[in-house]
Amino acid sequence: MSPRKSVAESRLTRQRILDTGLVIASAEGLEGLTIGRLAAELGMSKAGVIGHFGTKESLQLAVVDTAVELFVREVPERARGVARGLPYLRAACEAWISYLEREPLPGGCFFTAAAAEFDGREGPVRDAIARADETWRRELRVTIWRAVSLAELPPDTDIDQLLYEIVAIMLALNHFLQLHRDREAPKRARRALERLF
Repeated sequence: MSPRKSVAESRLTRQRILDTGLVIASAEGLEGLTIGRLAAELGMSKAGVIGHFGTKESLQLAVVDTAVELFVREVPERARGVARGLPYLRAACEAWISYLEREPLPGGCFFTAAAAEFDGREGPVRDAIARADETWRRELRVTIWRAVSLAELPPDTDIDQLLYEIVAIMLALNHFLQLHRDREAPKRARRALERLF
């Protein structure tokens, strides 16, 4: 086997581990993600999985990064090209609803579950989850500010309050979809956002 093929195969194996790990973690939490569970799921040895990550914490951090990549592909990238300000805010929120509605992960929104699992803890995994959340909230905050500055939203709009309410709607949507299997929840979320905008 050539070294180039070996490196490519190693990357593919690592990605398979991460994709499987993300699916497991979305439904069972990052703590439910073990080297042994992944090895069994993928038909690999524990040493084979450990060889790619070294520690469970490194694996968890890599899964968080994989979840970020999925969210970026599914939400902000789907709104790219839309005019900044209120049109982008609407498009991003619609992409976010669509993402939750299509349920690309069996446990719903990875970050909602991971935040609930790690919010009372300290350490690198909690920090990575918080950083990903803050990055997305910062993008939304800037978008709301731009919509206000372009007079697409009222000049007295409380930017942080509007951001809070958007996030609250999305958390409620995930809750109703996952816990109650409420197929009407996306319509309610869209109506709630329309009232805000």
